[in-house]
Amino acid sequence: GAGKPKVAIDTPQAVTVVNQDDIDAAQATSIGDVLDSIPGVSLIGSERVLGESFNIRGIGTAETSGDEARIVVNVDGAKKFYEQYRMGSFFSAPELYKQVEVLRGPASSTLYGSGALGGVINFTTKDASDFIADGKTGAARLQTQYSSNGNGTLVSGVLAQQINETFDFLAAGNWRRSDALTLANGQTLSGSDFAALSGLVKGTARFGDNDEQVLRLSYQRWSSNAEDQDYAQTGTAAMFGKVDRDVLDQTAVLSYENDDSDNPWVDLKANVSFSDTAVSQSNSAALLGTIGDAEYGYRTWQANIENTSAFDTGDWVHYLTYGVQSSFQDRTAFTTKAVADPSISTHPEGQEKRLGLFVQNEAVYDERLTLIAGVRGDFAWQTPKRSANGEIDIDDSALSPKLAALYDVTENFSIFGSIAHTERMPTLDERYQYSTTTAGGGGRPATPGKSPSLNLQKESSNSFEAGFALSGYELVQDGDQASVKVTGFYSDLTNMIESAPAVAGNTYYRNIGQATIYGVEVEGAYESDSLFSRIAYSATVGTNDLTGQPLTSIPAHKLVLTLGGRVPEYELEYGAKATLVAATDTGVTPSAGGTTATNGYATLDLFSSWKPTSGTFAGTELRASIDNVTNADFRDNQQADRSTGRTFKLSLAKKFDW
Repeated sequence: GAGKPKVAIDTPQAVTVVNQDDIDAAQATSIGDVLDSIPGVSLIGSERVLGESFNIRGIGTAETSGDEARIVVNVDGAKKFYEQYRMGSFFSAPELYKQVEVLRGPASSTLYGSGALGGVINFTTKDASDFIADGKTGAARLQTQYSSNGNGTLVSGVLAQQINETFDFLAAGNWRRSDALTLANGQTLSGSDFAALSGLVKGTARFGDNDEQVLRLSYQRWSSNAEDQDYAQTGTAAMFGKVDRDVLDQTAVLSYENDDSDNPWVDLKANVSFSDTAVSQSNSAALLGTIGDAEYGYRTWQANIENTSAFDTGDWVHYLTYGVQSSFQDRTAFTTKAVADPSISTHPEGQEKRLGLFVQNEAVYDERLTLIAGVRGDFAWQTPKRSANGEIDIDDSALSPKLAALYDVTENFSIFGSIAHTERMPTLDERYQYSTTTAGGGGRPATPGKSPSLNLQKESSNSFEAGFALSGYELVQDGDQASVKVTGFYSDLTNMIESAPAVAGNTYYRNIGQATIYGVEVEGAYESDSLFSRIAYSATVGTNDLTGQPLTSIPAHKLVLTLGGRVPEYELEYGAKATLVAATDTGVTPSAGGTTATNGYATLDLFSSWKPTSGTFAGTELRASIDNVTNADFRDNQQADRSTGRTFKLSLAKKFDW
């Protein structure tokens, strides 16, 4: 009666899936709100919608260009990447998605791309079939939301229509705005006010025997236009002043699937995609020089094709996945000021072509032992736009093998482990960025003339994981279930790329980093008709092996506990979420200056929902919540600003069927 298990206990990979109910329950203002209960995952940067980036297991910092490449982010299979000083890395709206999947650790590199030192985040957009009920041909859903902190409002609409027996169509639009947020200490989070318009259109066609072939075409768009906005979005930094900024993010995907039930050798998935993230800035402060009034952007064309073949060899059942991925990325950055050379040294332009080949075999013996072996090879060709400072074309390659095992000791207890190696090739920014004797704009240190970092070596990671999973049914109530998964991990990272000290003769980036990161994650859930609970715990330790000092990118130890109840006869759900975070001695520097150390803190959130499925109010959805009930004033060690204050949220949605 509890439905699908909430914890991925049947895989050796550390995986968490956030579904549609979880996204709706969060009443999220930004993507960061959706991920805050996943062990090992942290929001870094700031609470501003243009200042968010991700950290997985201590990998990820808001001001380092390579970190966007250390975590792979996909939307419907299209890779997303953006890097700009004092800006976040992902701009989108939670209302566009029905699922977010997070794979932690570099073992995910085999299928998603070498260099995923932290892991992978996969976003899946909504489909018309998610809204059209059985026996109906169409549906519409209208939603509005209010948030007391910042007087934030949302107006959202979805239209889903079954055109005929084989084709359906979805159109969704969202408009969200907010004034500046109020911090728990009563101050205002400067630059957190925004207005954003987003939308999604998607068509799905099913054909062939049993409609097993599926063709999808989707386009999504997110835009924000703001005048006199704080230049610094990842943390308060008034010294950079204001700027007029337009942000536009677009993703288009054409995908094809063929799960041929009559042919075990065919389970084909293919897609071609286009991603474009562009930022236009004007009327900036004089301090910013040429980087203030400028155009920045990334355009990426990508094609993926993979197939899974199922076959037997004696007592073993094999699922062999193999495929190829190719991409072309065009990075642009130029000042719009009237200068002789419009290029921006701290954001070099260039192009990158990539080709990835991969194969992975999942072998199952007696439905109890699962062995997964895989390897991936990636090849990159990088071309700079300019050559005035000795920039040249660079060819590189990377290899990512892995081996994982899962053994079901009993029906309710399993053990697992994995070993993985991955390599991350330097980004265009790391290869070709240089500084002149007059540099230092945008807060980057002035340095005596430096040439591009053409001799950078690949970063590499050797990672080990081990753990166990427990599950049980009919424990307290009829139809209930519980599961828990404990994962320990250890990663040895070498040749880490960091910005070099301002010393004459040095390139801007060098391989000067070596680190060890290890820790433990616990994820558990209990489900019944009348009760539910969740637990997410993560403890990560990281050390710079060259200096012996702790890594500043390591989040504090964190425990998230959720306890809730249901009243099935009234279709009510309610609960509380407590977040407890330990004190730590290291982290990012606070916006106000001072020590990087942070105190431990605890927050309490309350939530409730009413979703009647019959009667006069059928199709209505009412949600109410209070975030940070106690108005706790704290600073997370991976954010420069202090916490936002108590926030009341109210959402009302209505679905219509025909």
